[in-house]
Amino acid sequence: MIAALALGRKGSKGFPGKNTYKILGRPLAYYPMKAAKDTKEVDMVYLSTNDPELTEIAQDIGAEVIERPEQLCTSTALGEDAFVHGYKEIKRLNPGKEIEQIVLLFCNAPLVTPKIISEGIKALRENPHADSAVSVSKYNMWSPLRARRIDTDGFLKPFVPLETFGDPKTLNCDRDSQGDVWFADMGVSIVRPACLERIDEGLLPQKWMGRRIYPLRQSAGLDVDYEWQIPQAGFWLKKHLDQI
Repeated sequence: MIAALALGRKGSKGFPGKNTYKILGRPLAYYPMKAAKDTKEVDMVYLSTNDPELTEIAQDIGAEVIERPEQLCTSTALGEDAFVHGYKEIKRLNPGKEIEQIVLLFCNAPLVTPKIISEGIKALRENPHADSAVSVSKYNMWSPLRARRIDTDGFLKPFVPLETFGDPKTLNCDRDSQGDVWFADMGVSIVRPACLERIDEGLLPQKWMGRRIYPLRQSAGLDVDYEWQIPQAGFWLKKHLDQI
């Protein structure tokens, strides 16, 4: 059995109502759940939530709803804990069924297609040593070399010591100078059950991905946390709607 599990809660502070914000006439949360529902390898789609609006969206798509405990719905609650809870509920609701893989999604990460989910499922089947298959996007302009922090005196300093990247005398500010920089774009993580059963063994910052993470390369993926990201998400969706 392959199950998909999406997370979404009410009460976002940074971008209130982001999960139900409409892009191209559909709420943000519609797109990841619909992509999972349309993936031929996925047997069941679940949504873990405390939001009645998200519940209605899920039910309209044909997804099952898992009631997310209030302690996992706060602004400080970790997604990894909500994924573990959802996984345990899926196991409880499907006694006797062996779960091969779990497709993990976020309601505010709409840039995912059935095609890339299928690619991830296939990648795990063909790579028995991989823990997960995760969508990644190349953002060389956000290289760690360019990252800065504001120090106690109010001035910019390197976020990571420049020596981390080699001899500082040989470094430059070209965005491609350190090679391609790939970010887990939060579109989708296809994981083996062991990743959630042994969550503390996973790599930070997304421990649900395990340690051996296979990249599913795409472009311009993101999870929407700010209103200014809406146009980028809309642009991406227009290009890929035939796959959703």
